Amino acid sequence: MGTDRDTTEDSVSDGAAGTRVPSTGTPSTGTSSAAAPSGGASAGGAPSGEAPSAGGAPSGEAPLGGESGSDRVARRDDAVRAAVEHGLLGPEAPIIALLDVPGIKASVAELRAAFDAVTAPGTPVLHAFAVKATPLVPVLRLLHEHGIGAEVASPGELALARAAGVPPSETVLDSPAKTIAELREALALGIAVNVDNPQELDRVDGLVGDLPDRPKGGPAGSPHPRSPIGIRVNPQVGGGSIEALSTATATSKFGVALRDEGAREWIVQAYADRPWLTRLHAHTGSQGIPLSLMARGIAETYALAEEINRRVGRRQIDTLDIGGGLPVNFGSDVTTPTYTQYARLLAEAVPGLFDGRYGLVTEFGRSLLAKHGTVVARVEYAKSAGGRPVAVTHAGVQIATRTVYAPGSWPLRIAAYDALGRPKAGPDVVQDIAGPACFAGDLLAEGRALPLLEQGDYAAALDTGAYYFAHHYAYNSLARPGVYGFASVEGGNGNGNGGNGGGDVRFAVVREPQGVEEIVAESGGARPTALTAL
Repeated sequence: MGTDRDTTEDSVSDGAAGTRVPSTGTPSTGTSSAAAPSGGASAGGAPSGEAPSAGGAPSGEAPLGGESGSDRVARRDDAVRAAVEHGLLGPEAPIIALLDVPGIKASVAELRAAFDAVTAPGTPVLHAFAVKATPLVPVLRLLHEHGIGAEVASPGELALARAAGVPPSETVLDSPAKTIAELREALALGIAVNVDNPQELDRVDGLVGDLPDRPKGGPAGSPHPRSPIGIRVNPQVGGGSIEALSTATATSKFGVALRDEGAREWIVQAYADRPWLTRLHAHTGSQGIPLSLMARGIAETYALAEEINRRVGRRQIDTLDIGGGLPVNFGSDVTTPTYTQYARLLAEAVPGLFDGRYGLVTEFGRSLLAKHGTVVARVEYAKSAGGRPVAVTHAGVQIATRTVYAPGSWPLRIAAYDALGRPKAGPDVVQDIAGPACFAGDLLAEGRALPLLEQGDYAAALDTGAYYFAHHYAYNSLARPGVYGFASVEGGNGNGNGGNGGGDVRFAVVREPQGVEEIVAESGGARPTALTAL
C-alpha cells in the first residue's frame, strides 16, 4: 500500500539539506493555503478515566515550563493539509506518519532548561534519549545536534546511534541481557555501561582485566576502563498503573534487587573491590508511574550512593543515572507533567542530587517525542454494523500495537480531517475507527465521538511520536508507512512555537514507505526453495 508515488516524493526534501523541491506531478507550491478553524481538528479523546494522564493546565494552555497545546495543534493541522496538497497522502498513499520538528526542539529546550535551573553551575549533565522510543536515525541526529545523547539497549540501537553521529562519550548502554561481545565493544569504544546483575559484573571483571589503562587513585597495577561503569539497582519501591512498565517492583527483571537479603551488602562490597565502578543507576518505570514514586526511587538510589561513598572511604561514585520515565498526557494536547515540574519535585525530594557533588544522566524517551508524532490514515470505506458507523482506515495494529491489544492502558485520541486534509466539522457521532488487519479487534478507537468520518476522509492518531509508527508490527505483511518531518517556514518565532494556521509547510523524508519488494525480500524471497530442498 502506498508504493505507487511516482510524482509526489519530489515535493519534499531528501532529509539532508531540508530544501523543498517543486513537484513534477502537481502544481502544488508546497504551501498550506487554508487556515485551520479555531481549535484545530476535532479530536475524539479516550473514554473518561482510561487515558494515562497526570492532570495539568486547562486545554490549550501552556503548563509550567511547557509549550502551548494550541501551537502544536495549529502546526499539525497545517501539516495534514499540506501533506494532502503535496500528494504525500491520498488514494495511492493512504497512510503516513508525521513528526513535528519545531515541537521536538521545544521539548529538548524545555528538558535542558528544567534541569539547568535546579543544578549547581558546572555540574556535568548528560540527557541521553532512550533510543527504543523512536529508533530512527534522523531523529537521533536532530536530538544530538541539540545536545542530547543516546541510551541504547541492543547492538541495533547502538548502530543507529553511531549512524546518527552520537559519540561514545554521550552514549549509555543498558540491557538486562548484554552478551560478552556487546560488553567488549562498549568498553573498547568508551561507552558508559550500566551493569545489570552479578553475573554480568563477573564478565566485566574479565574484560576490564584485559584493558591497558590504569585508574586514577586506585590500587597500583589494577586495570581501569575508559568507559564509565556502574551498577543498576532496583529500589523496589513499587509499581504504577501499567504493570508491564513498572521496573521497580519486588520481582522486576531489571537490576540488583536492593531489598533482597544480602543485596545491599553485596553492592557495597562490589564498589569497595572495584575503584573503577563510578556510577549508580536506577529507573523506576515510565507510563503509569506517579511522579512521587519516581522521586522515591531516585531518593533511595541517592541514599545508597552516599552510603557507598562513606563506607569505602572515598568519593568513588561521582555520577548518578536517574533514568527517564516521565509519563505523557494522552488525554489532551497539553503537555503535562512537564520537565520543569519534575525537576523541581526532585530538587525538593532529593536536594543533594543537584548540589554539584554528582554528575547526572537522564534517559527520557516517550516524553520527548510522543506528542510530536501523528499517524494519518485515509478512510477507505465507511460502513455500519449494528447501527454503529465504522470507518475502515489503513492504520491499525501495524502502527498502534499496544493500543489495539491493550486499549485500556493505551487509548489514543483521534482527530478527524476531510478529504482535503482540513479539520472536519459537524456534530459528533459515536463511531468505531478500524484498521486494515484481518482480525476483529483491530480498532484504533471503539465507540468514539467524532464528526462522522466518510469515505475519502482522514483519521489521525495523535501523540504517536514514540513507540508507535517507528515500531512496525508486520501483521498481514502490511507495509511500513513513510515517515516525514515537517516545519512551518513562515510565522515561526524561533523557539518551536511556529504554528501559524496556514504558513508554508516544508517536509523531509525520515523513512521511505516500504514497498512490497522489500516485504518479499525480508520474508525469505531470495530462498523460496530453502525448505523443499531439505
